[in-house]
Amino acid sequence: MIKEAEDNAEEDKKVKERVDAKNSFDNYMGSMKATVEGSGDNKGLSEKLDDDEKSTINDAIKGAEEWMSSNPDADAEEIKEKHKEVESVCAPIISKHYQGGSGDQGDNGGDDEDDEAHDEL
Repeated sequence: MIKEAEDNAEEDKKVKERVDAKNSFDNYMGSMKATVEGSGDNKGLSEKLDDDEKSTINDAIKGAEEWMSSNPDADAEEIKEKHKEVESVCAPIISKHYQGGSGDQGDNGGDDEDDEAHDEL
C-alpha cells in the first residue's frame, strides 16, 4: 500500500509539472498575443512594434499553438523547451522596445562618474 502511494505521488508530481509548464507557456503566448494586438496594458508597446516584428511574433505563436495541438501528450521538459524556443524569438523584440535606449544613458552616466572618481585618485 505504501509502495502504491509512492508510485502515485511520483506520477502526480509529473502531472503537476506538465500542467504548470503548459500553463506557463499558454500564459506567455497569451501575453505575446495581447502585446501584438495592443490590448490591455500592452497598447503602447504594440504601437512601437513594426509590421515585421508583429509578424515574427505572430508566426512564433502560431507555430507554438500548432505544436501544442499536435503534441497533446508532450511532457514538461518538451513544453519548457518549446517555450524557450518561442521566447528566444519574442523576447529580443519586446525588450528592445521596453528599454527604449534609456539603459544606454544610465550606463554612460555611471561611466562618467567612475572616470571622475578615478581621476581624483
